[in-house]
Amino acid sequence: MRRLRLVLRLLGIQRALLRHGLDEIVWRTHLFRPLAWIAKLLPRRTRAPLGVRLRLALEELGPIFVKFGQAVSVRRDLLPADIGDELAKLQDQVPPFPSTEAAAILERAFGRPIGEVFAAFQAEPLAAASIAQVHAAELVSGERVVVKILRPRVGELIQRDLEVLYALAGLAEAYWPEARRLHPLEVVAEFERTLAAEIDLMREAANAAQLKRNFAGSELLYVPTVYWDYCRPNVLTIERISGVPISHVEELQRRGTNIKRLAENGVEIFFTQVFRHNFFHADMHPGNIFVDVTDPERPKYIAVDFGIVGSLDARDQHYLAENFLAFFRRDYRRVATLHVDSGWVPKGTRVVELEAAVRSVCEPIFEKPLKDISFGLVLLRLFQTARQFDMEVQPQLVLLQKTLLAIEGLGRQLYPDLDLWQTAQPILEEWMAQRRDPRTYLRELHAAWPTVSEDLRLLPQLLHRAIRRADIAEAARAPLRPPLHLRRRRGRDRTHAASAVLIAGVLWTGLAEPVWIGWAGAAAGLVLLVLARR
Repeated sequence: MRRLRLVLRLLGIQRALLRHGLDEIVWRTHLFRPLAWIAKLLPRRTRAPLGVRLRLALEELGPIFVKFGQAVSVRRDLLPADIGDELAKLQDQVPPFPSTEAAAILERAFGRPIGEVFAAFQAEPLAAASIAQVHAAELVSGERVVVKILRPRVGELIQRDLEVLYALAGLAEAYWPEARRLHPLEVVAEFERTLAAEIDLMREAANAAQLKRNFAGSELLYVPTVYWDYCRPNVLTIERISGVPISHVEELQRRGTNIKRLAENGVEIFFTQVFRHNFFHADMHPGNIFVDVTDPERPKYIAVDFGIVGSLDARDQHYLAENFLAFFRRDYRRVATLHVDSGWVPKGTRVVELEAAVRSVCEPIFEKPLKDISFGLVLLRLFQTARQFDMEVQPQLVLLQKTLLAIEGLGRQLYPDLDLWQTAQPILEEWMAQRRDPRTYLRELHAAWPTVSEDLRLLPQLLHRAIRRADIAEAARAPLRPPLHLRRRRGRDRTHAASAVLIAGVLWTGLAEPVWIGWAGAAAGLVLLVLARR
């Protein structure tokens, strides 16, 4: 039954493409390639522009396909202008569902008529996207808000297309040699987790609250306030903001906005989120970004739609920062070593060969001014080069890469001369310096101390019991008291062991994560050393 549903969905996708005049895509797929000659016999009909046909087809195919169109629309450097303009409409101009249906959803969510929940509610939506649409409203207490409502059956529609993606990924892993390196099933699973978070509006509200705390008092980014009493899993009520959409570049220029500073601030916000906060907004397409130009010389971003956020574990965060710094210093040996140490390439990879390959990719790029270097181009070329070294796709980094490409595309759309590195380098260098600062280790130990202290409190007793058990067992095996030289040798062995634990703990604090394990090991080494000297 499941297989039949998949086949019917694939046929439905092909039918939608045909209906919108995208015949060339259909006839090139394996499913219909044997019948491609039929296309030559069919009469030619007048067609809308390609961008329009693509947008309409993606809208009809559902949320996942609209998401794909949104992601592609940000990269104006990779798309013809007319196609980019059409796909940009997928960000907030998807056809809405009826206002009567929106009202019914709200009344079910709150268990009472809309008039008792809101002092005013605008039936016509302000914007509609693939997952939800938003309506203007006013609370009884007077605050102006927007109410985000999930589309009916959106979870069911997403699950249907996820089955298709899993089926295609499974076929790829079974029959495509490259799939072992690309991990298509893991990538789809990561996409599924992202979508599951996006259709839970209580989680989105929590994301917004966290981001607002992270940027409290910031001159770079403003995050609207969440009204928790008016939130449900399928309804989000948040402060209504006013600003210029980031895509309205001419309007920003007309108001005298410092465009260069605005573009650089966007890059700073991204790297601050990834490395200082380790919590980043991962859906930064233009439909989700506005600009407060109250002070045109110091423009301030306003973010909305917090359904997709990301974070990295400490190791990936560290290796990523080191890679960026090494890359822009042209330290290709360091880039190669980091790839091996991180496990992104197999352990047996020869560093010298990987270094030479990275150099061959990067040196031609560095012949250009830094402002002209595209991260998108670098990633593409490195990806192509990595095939020969069996480099694997890291699913945990896919969301970050997508966000970085979106930020770069947005920044260059605003200010084509944007020097991404001039803004990013100081943030990364400062973060790395803070990370290596002994005071950072002490702060981490202080933060983890409630947990560590409980373990340390029990450690002497546990060590004492272990040593006593060892002495009893030893005495049982050797009825006579060992000679003095043996007792001294055992004492030295215990001292050496305790010293090794102490040294290992100290080394851990400087080289590994989490740091508190190193401090705990050092403390355990000291205790063992004291006991060994008795």
